[in-house]
Amino acid sequence: MTDKKTNTCCGPDCCAADTPVASTLASDTMRDRVRDGYAEIAKSGQWSGVRPASARMQDAASACCGGSSGGGGGCCGPTTLTPDQVALAVGYADEDLNALPEGANMGLSCGNPTALASLKAGEVVLDLGSGGGFDCFIAGPKVGAQGRVIGVDMTPEMLSKARKNLSNYRERSGLDNVEFRLGEIEHLPVADASVDVVISNCVINLSPDKRQVWREIARVLKPGGRVAVSDLALLKPLPQGVRDDLEALVGCVAGAQLVDELRQGVLDAGLTDLQLTSKPQYIETMTNWQDPLYKKIAASLPEGATMSDYVVSLDIAARRGH
Repeated sequence: MTDKKTNTCCGPDCCAADTPVASTLASDTMRDRVRDGYAEIAKSGQWSGVRPASARMQDAASACCGGSSGGGGGCCGPTTLTPDQVALAVGYADEDLNALPEGANMGLSCGNPTALASLKAGEVVLDLGSGGGFDCFIAGPKVGAQGRVIGVDMTPEMLSKARKNLSNYRERSGLDNVEFRLGEIEHLPVADASVDVVISNCVINLSPDKRQVWREIARVLKPGGRVAVSDLALLKPLPQGVRDDLEALVGCVAGAQLVDELRQGVLDAGLTDLQLTSKPQYIETMTNWQDPLYKKIAASLPEGATMSDYVVSLDIAARRGH
Protein backbone atom coordinates (compact mmCIF):
# COMPACT_ATOMS: atom_id res chain seq x y z
CA MET A 1 0.00 0.00 0.00
CA THR A 2 2.74 2.46 0.86
CA ASP A 3 6.04 2.74 -0.92
CA LYS A 4 8.11 4.70 1.58
CA LYS A 5 5.90 5.85 4.42
CA THR A 6 2.40 5.36 5.74
CA ASN A 7 0.52 8.01 7.59
CA THR A 8 -2.87 7.38 8.47
CA CYS A 9 -9.44 13.69 3.67
CA CYS A 10 -10.85 15.12 -3.77
CA GLY A 11 -10.75 19.68 -7.74
CA PRO A 12 -12.69 19.78 -10.65
CA ASP A 13 -11.55 17.85 -13.71
CA CYS A 14 -11.01 15.33 -10.80
CA CYS A 15 -11.11 7.97 -15.15
CA ALA A 16 -8.80 6.17 -17.29
CA ALA A 17 -8.96 4.03 -20.37
CA ASP A 18 -7.45 1.37 -18.17
CA THR A 19 -10.25 1.55 -15.59
CA PRO A 20 -13.42 -0.55 -15.58
CA VAL A 21 -15.84 2.32 -16.17
CA ALA A 22 -14.02 3.09 -19.42
CA SER A 23 -15.13 -0.27 -20.73
CA THR A 24 -18.66 1.10 -21.10
CA LEU A 25 -17.87 4.73 -22.03
CA ALA A 26 -15.51 5.88 -24.75
CA SER A 27 -12.80 8.23 -23.56
CA ASP A 28 -14.19 11.23 -25.41
CA THR A 29 -17.69 10.52 -24.10
CA MET A 30 -16.41 10.31 -20.56
CA ARG A 31 -14.50 13.56 -20.90
CA ASP A 32 -17.47 15.34 -22.47
CA ARG A 33 -19.82 14.25 -19.71
CA VAL A 34 -17.41 15.40 -17.03
CA ARG A 35 -16.83 18.71 -18.82
CA ASP A 36 -20.57 19.32 -19.28
CA GLY A 37 -21.24 18.61 -15.64
CA TYR A 38 -18.58 20.99 -14.41
CA ALA A 39 -19.61 23.68 -16.88
CA GLU A 40 -23.11 23.65 -15.44
CA ILE A 41 -21.76 23.69 -11.91
CA ALA A 42 -19.52 26.66 -12.67
CA LYS A 43 -22.49 28.58 -14.06
CA SER A 44 -25.30 27.64 -11.70
CA GLY A 45 -23.95 25.71 -8.74
CA GLN A 46 -25.74 22.49 -9.67
CA TRP A 47 -25.99 19.82 -12.35
CA SER A 48 -29.54 19.19 -13.58
CA GLY A 49 -28.56 15.77 -14.93
CA VAL A 50 -26.45 13.56 -12.71
CA ARG A 51 -25.36 15.74 -9.81
CA PRO A 52 -21.60 15.15 -9.62
CA ALA A 53 -20.21 14.55 -6.17
CA SER A 54 -16.72 15.66 -7.11
CA ALA A 55 -17.88 19.12 -8.04
CA ARG A 56 -18.30 20.17 -4.45
CA MET A 57 -20.43 23.13 -5.37
CA GLN A 58 -23.72 23.70 -3.65
CA ASP A 59 -26.52 26.12 -4.32
CA ALA A 60 -29.27 27.10 -1.95
CA ALA A 61 -30.86 23.72 -2.58
CA SER A 62 -27.61 22.02 -1.58
CA ALA A 63 -26.37 20.74 -4.92
CA CYS A 64 -23.91 17.88 -4.84
CA CYS A 65 -20.34 18.34 -3.68
CA GLY A 66 -19.78 21.84 -2.82
CA GLY A 67 -20.56 24.98 -1.15
CA SER A 68 -21.95 28.36 -1.49
CA SER A 69 -23.08 30.31 1.51
CA GLY A 70 -25.30 27.45 2.52
CA GLY A 71 -22.65 24.86 3.17
CA GLY A 72 -20.12 22.79 1.32
CA GLY A 73 -19.31 19.22 0.66
CA GLY A 74 -16.10 17.31 0.82
CA CYS A 75 -14.65 15.12 -1.87
CA CYS A 76 -17.92 13.65 -2.94
CA GLY A 77 -21.14 15.10 -1.70
CA PRO A 78 -23.10 17.82 0.03
CA THR A 79 -22.90 18.18 3.77
CA THR A 80 -23.85 20.72 6.37
CA LEU A 81 -20.26 22.02 6.32
CA THR A 82 -19.24 25.24 4.60
CA PRO A 83 -16.45 25.23 1.98
CA ASP A 84 -14.07 26.69 4.57
CA GLN A 85 -14.92 23.93 7.03
CA VAL A 86 -14.24 21.35 4.34
CA ALA A 87 -10.91 22.96 3.52
CA LEU A 88 -9.92 23.12 7.18
CA ALA A 89 -10.88 19.47 7.60
CA VAL A 90 -8.44 18.42 4.86
CA GLY A 91 -5.54 20.45 6.17
CA TYR A 92 -5.72 24.03 4.89
CA ALA A 93 -4.80 26.86 7.26
CA ASP A 94 -7.08 29.72 8.29
CA GLU A 95 -4.62 32.32 7.04
CA ASP A 96 -4.59 30.77 3.56
CA LEU A 97 -8.38 30.70 3.35
CA ASN A 98 -8.75 34.26 4.64
CA ALA A 99 -6.49 35.56 1.85
CA LEU A 100 -8.49 33.95 -0.97
CA PRO A 101 -10.67 35.90 -3.43
CA GLU A 102 -14.35 35.53 -2.61
CA GLY A 103 -15.79 32.41 -4.21
CA ALA A 104 -12.46 30.79 -5.04
CA ASN A 105 -13.02 28.09 -2.43
CA MET A 106 -15.85 25.92 -3.72
CA GLY A 107 -15.27 23.11 -1.23
CA LEU A 108 -13.41 21.06 -3.86
CA SER A 109 -10.57 19.65 -1.81
CA CYS A 110 -9.77 16.16 -0.61
CA GLY A 111 -6.29 17.12 0.55
CA ASN A 112 -3.82 19.99 0.61
CA PRO A 113 -1.29 19.49 -2.20
CA THR A 114 0.23 22.94 -1.65
CA ALA A 115 1.26 21.90 1.84
CA LEU A 116 2.44 18.51 0.60
CA ALA A 117 4.58 20.30 -2.00
CA SER A 118 6.34 22.54 0.58
CA LEU A 119 6.46 25.34 -1.96
CA LYS A 120 9.43 27.69 -2.02
CA ALA A 121 9.90 31.26 -3.19
CA GLY A 122 10.73 31.54 -6.88
CA GLU A 123 9.30 28.17 -7.96
CA VAL A 124 7.07 27.56 -10.97
CA VAL A 125 3.96 25.60 -9.97
CA LEU A 126 1.47 23.84 -12.26
CA ASP A 127 -2.01 22.95 -10.96
CA LEU A 128 -3.84 20.23 -12.91
CA GLY A 129 -7.60 20.80 -12.95
CA SER A 130 -7.43 24.22 -11.34
CA GLY A 131 -11.18 24.89 -11.34
CA GLY A 132 -11.96 28.25 -9.74
CA GLY A 133 -8.32 28.78 -8.82
CA PHE A 134 -8.41 27.72 -5.17
CA ASP A 135 -5.02 26.01 -4.93
CA CYS A 136 -3.42 28.44 -7.39
CA PHE A 137 -4.34 31.43 -5.25
CA ILE A 138 -2.93 29.68 -2.18
CA ALA A 139 0.26 28.72 -4.00
CA GLY A 140 0.87 32.23 -5.38
CA PRO A 141 1.99 33.98 -2.18
CA LYS A 142 4.12 30.97 -1.26
CA VAL A 143 6.24 31.24 -4.42
CA GLY A 144 6.26 35.04 -4.31
CA ALA A 145 6.91 37.67 -6.96
CA GLN A 146 9.77 35.70 -8.52
CA GLY A 147 7.65 32.56 -8.77
CA ARG A 148 4.82 31.59 -11.10
CA VAL A 149 1.63 29.55 -10.77
CA ILE A 150 -0.13 28.11 -13.83
CA GLY A 151 -3.59 26.58 -13.55
CA VAL A 152 -4.86 24.29 -16.33
CA ASP A 153 -8.52 23.31 -16.66
CA MET A 154 -10.51 21.79 -19.54
CA THR A 155 -13.80 23.55 -18.71
CA PRO A 156 -14.09 27.07 -20.16
CA GLU A 157 -16.70 28.06 -17.60
CA MET A 158 -14.39 27.10 -14.73
CA LEU A 159 -11.53 28.94 -16.40
CA SER A 160 -13.68 32.05 -16.71
CA LYS A 161 -14.55 31.82 -13.03
CA ALA A 162 -10.88 31.58 -12.08
CA ARG A 163 -9.85 34.49 -14.31
CA LYS A 164 -12.55 36.70 -12.82
CA ASN A 165 -10.89 36.15 -9.45
CA LEU A 166 -7.47 37.31 -10.66
CA SER A 167 -7.98 41.03 -10.06
CA ASN A 168 -9.12 40.35 -6.51
CA TYR A 169 -6.12 38.11 -5.93
CA ARG A 170 -3.74 40.78 -7.22
CA GLU A 171 -5.32 43.41 -5.00
CA ARG A 172 -5.21 41.22 -1.89
CA SER A 173 -1.73 39.81 -2.42
CA GLY A 174 0.05 42.56 -4.31
CA LEU A 175 1.24 39.86 -6.71
CA ASP A 176 0.75 39.24 -10.42
CA ASN A 177 2.10 35.71 -10.61
CA VAL A 178 -0.94 33.49 -11.34
CA GLU A 179 -2.37 32.60 -14.75
CA PHE A 180 -4.92 30.14 -16.09
CA ARG A 181 -4.78 28.14 -19.35
CA LEU A 182 -7.44 26.10 -21.12
CA GLY A 183 -6.32 22.54 -21.75
CA GLU A 184 -6.68 18.85 -21.01
CA ILE A 185 -4.34 17.35 -18.47
CA GLU A 186 -3.46 14.58 -20.94
CA HIS A 187 -2.08 17.27 -23.28
CA LEU A 188 -0.78 20.09 -21.10
CA PRO A 189 -0.30 23.52 -22.70
CA VAL A 190 3.06 23.82 -20.95
CA ALA A 191 6.63 23.65 -22.27
CA ASP A 192 8.98 20.74 -21.63
CA ALA A 193 11.05 20.88 -18.43
CA SER A 194 9.58 24.22 -17.36
CA VAL A 195 7.89 23.44 -14.03
CA ASP A 196 9.35 22.94 -10.56
CA VAL A 197 6.23 21.48 -8.92
CA VAL A 198 3.05 19.82 -10.23
CA ILE A 199 0.07 19.80 -7.87
CA SER A 200 -3.43 18.37 -8.29
CA ASN A 201 -6.41 17.87 -6.01
CA CYS A 202 -8.64 14.87 -6.83
CA VAL A 203 -8.44 15.41 -10.58
CA ILE A 204 -6.29 12.70 -12.15
CA ASN A 205 -8.83 9.99 -11.32
CA LEU A 206 -11.27 11.68 -13.72
CA SER A 207 -8.91 11.43 -16.68
CA PRO A 208 -9.76 8.91 -19.42
CA ASP A 209 -6.03 8.20 -19.78
CA LYS A 210 -4.24 8.44 -16.46
CA ARG A 211 -0.99 6.94 -17.72
CA GLN A 212 -0.78 9.73 -20.28
CA VAL A 213 -1.32 12.29 -17.51
CA TRP A 214 1.69 10.94 -15.63
CA ARG A 215 3.78 11.03 -18.82
CA GLU A 216 2.79 14.65 -19.30
CA ILE A 217 3.71 15.44 -15.71
CA ALA A 218 7.14 13.92 -16.26
CA ARG A 219 7.53 15.90 -19.50
CA VAL A 220 6.82 19.33 -18.04
CA LEU A 221 8.84 18.86 -14.84
CA LYS A 222 12.35 20.23 -14.69
CA PRO A 223 15.04 17.69 -13.78
CA GLY A 224 14.66 17.23 -10.03
CA GLY A 225 11.14 18.68 -10.11
CA ARG A 226 8.50 17.16 -7.88
CA VAL A 227 4.87 16.05 -7.76
CA ALA A 228 2.40 16.66 -4.93
CA VAL A 229 -1.04 15.17 -5.63
CA SER A 230 -4.08 14.38 -3.51
CA ASP A 231 -6.39 11.81 -5.10
CA LEU A 232 -8.57 8.75 -4.58
CA ALA A 233 -7.60 5.15 -5.36
CA LEU A 234 -9.11 1.70 -4.95
CA LEU A 235 -7.98 -1.01 -2.59
CA LYS A 236 -9.98 -3.58 -4.60
CA PRO A 237 -12.33 -3.45 -7.59
CA LEU A 238 -15.74 -1.91 -7.08
CA PRO A 239 -18.91 -3.85 -7.91
CA GLN A 240 -19.93 -3.58 -11.57
CA GLY A 241 -22.99 -1.49 -10.76
CA VAL A 242 -20.84 1.17 -9.16
CA ARG A 243 -18.26 1.09 -11.96
CA ASP A 244 -21.00 1.76 -14.53
CA ASP A 245 -22.59 4.60 -12.55
CA LEU A 246 -21.95 7.98 -14.22
CA GLU A 247 -22.55 9.82 -10.97
CA ALA A 248 -19.89 7.70 -9.30
CA LEU A 249 -17.57 8.40 -12.23
CA VAL A 250 -17.90 12.17 -12.02
CA GLY A 251 -17.85 11.82 -8.25
CA CYS A 252 -14.21 10.65 -8.23
CA VAL A 253 -15.00 7.04 -7.29
CA ALA A 254 -15.88 4.83 -10.28
CA GLY A 255 -12.88 6.02 -12.28
CA ALA A 256 -10.32 5.63 -9.54
CA GLN A 257 -7.49 3.18 -10.19
CA LEU A 258 -6.35 0.31 -8.07
CA VAL A 259 -3.39 1.44 -5.98
CA ASP A 260 -1.02 -0.95 -7.76
CA GLU A 261 -2.10 0.39 -11.18
CA LEU A 262 -1.58 3.96 -10.03
CA ARG A 263 1.87 3.12 -8.69
CA GLN A 264 2.89 1.44 -11.95
CA GLY A 265 1.67 4.35 -14.05
CA VAL A 266 3.78 6.80 -12.07
CA LEU A 267 6.89 4.64 -12.29
CA ASP A 268 6.39 3.86 -15.99
CA ALA A 269 6.34 7.60 -16.67
CA GLY A 270 9.90 7.73 -15.37
CA LEU A 271 9.20 9.42 -12.05
CA THR A 272 11.17 8.32 -9.01
CA ASP A 273 11.12 8.52 -5.20
CA LEU A 274 7.43 7.62 -5.22
CA GLN A 275 5.61 7.88 -1.91
CA LEU A 276 1.97 6.89 -1.50
CA THR A 277 0.59 8.01 1.85
CA SER A 278 -2.86 6.64 2.64
CA LYS A 279 -5.43 8.70 4.50
CA PRO A 280 -8.21 6.24 5.35
CA GLN A 281 -9.73 8.71 7.79
CA TYR A 282 -10.93 10.84 4.88
CA ILE A 283 -13.28 8.14 3.59
CA GLU A 284 -14.45 7.51 7.13
CA THR A 285 -15.17 11.21 7.52
CA MET A 286 -17.19 11.34 4.30
CA THR A 287 -19.17 8.35 5.49
CA ASN A 288 -19.85 10.02 8.82
CA TRP A 289 -20.94 13.19 7.00
CA GLN A 290 -23.64 11.08 5.34
CA ASP A 291 -22.41 12.02 1.89
CA PRO A 292 -25.24 11.09 -0.52
CA LEU A 293 -23.02 9.50 -3.15
CA TYR A 294 -21.10 7.52 -0.56
CA LYS A 295 -24.40 6.32 0.92
CA LYS A 296 -25.57 5.26 -2.53
CA ILE A 297 -22.35 3.37 -3.25
CA ALA A 298 -22.31 1.78 0.19
CA ALA A 299 -25.79 0.40 -0.46
CA SER A 300 -24.40 -1.36 -3.56
CA LEU A 301 -21.55 -3.08 -1.73
CA PRO A 302 -21.66 -6.67 -0.48
CA GLU A 303 -23.27 -7.11 2.90
CA GLY A 304 -20.90 -6.12 5.70
CA ALA A 305 -18.53 -4.18 3.40
CA THR A 306 -17.82 -0.48 3.88
CA MET A 307 -16.50 2.30 1.63
CA SER A 308 -13.17 2.14 3.45
CA ASP A 309 -12.79 -1.46 2.27
CA TYR A 310 -12.70 -0.22 -1.33
CA VAL A 311 -11.66 3.44 -1.52
CA VAL A 312 -8.71 5.27 -0.02
CA SER A 313 -7.53 8.86 -0.21
CA LEU A 314 -3.84 9.20 -1.07
CA ASP A 315 -1.12 11.80 -0.96
CA ILE A 316 1.13 11.06 -3.94
CA ALA A 317 4.67 12.44 -3.99
CA ALA A 318 7.34 11.76 -6.63
CA ARG A 319 10.23 13.38 -8.49
CA ARG A 320 11.68 13.58 -11.96
CA GLY A 321 15.26 12.38 -11.94
CA HIS A 322 18.15 14.72 -12.68
